Amino acid sequence: MIRLLVTLLLLPGMAQAVCRQALSLGLDVSRSVDAAEYRLQLDGVAAALNADAVQEIFFLQPGAPIRIHVFEWSGPVNQTEIVPWTAIRTPADLASVTSTLANHDRTPAAPTTAIGSAILQGFAYLSTQSDCWKRTLDLSGDGETNTGPLPQNITEDQRPSGVTVNGLVIGAGDLRGDDERFSDIKQLSSYYRVNVIRGPGAFVEVALGYEDYAAAMERKLLRELSSLAIGQLITDKPRDVLE
Repeated sequence: MIRLLVTLLLLPGMAQAVCRQALSLGLDVSRSVDAAEYRLQLDGVAAALNADAVQEIFFLQPGAPIRIHVFEWSGPVNQTEIVPWTAIRTPADLASVTSTLANHDRTPAAPTTAIGSAILQGFAYLSTQSDCWKRTLDLSGDGETNTGPLPQNITEDQRPSGVTVNGLVIGAGDLRGDDERFSDIKQLSSYYRVNVIRGPGAFVEVALGYEDYAAAMERKLLRELSSLAIGQLITDKPRDVLE
């Protein structure tokens, strides 16, 4: 599959592109996320970016790299850039991103969850990357919006042309019984599908808890980065519990 992807990336016209994909990752840091969960998020992003299969995609075509951007969000005016737009051409570029994540200290955040505001801020970040073939906003979160503009009220006119919004829903961990836990995850996944995700090929990935975040982030990255050239390569169906 990787060989086919390389072939497609080298088709006339594609090889001249400046940027294959701009991917902005927005991390929920509202009151529901404690210090340990916050660290699991940042370390999970770093681990997923360093996964062998993900790196293989990153380094396929250094002349048209993928650009990565990371920010954290909570309330309506609480969005902080962690990693500025960085083109991943070499292992050194990737190491720079993961080092920034490892050394970042949590900034003061609101106790509220403003998904709509995070979407609009993500759109602003992605509007500066118009030379990329594909632009993607990915929001991680463990709850529904409770302040700021409702995500479902954000109009298509406000979404930059071609931008996709994906979601990574995080379950509440394993402190409750499985039935209650899975019910909450299904509810939040449904909320994201109906109100948050949008654009070409948008999808929701699920982490059963913060301890599962790194694995879920890796699955999500493989799906959205691989889909650039040859459609969805990761064909695993969602877990039965989410059906």
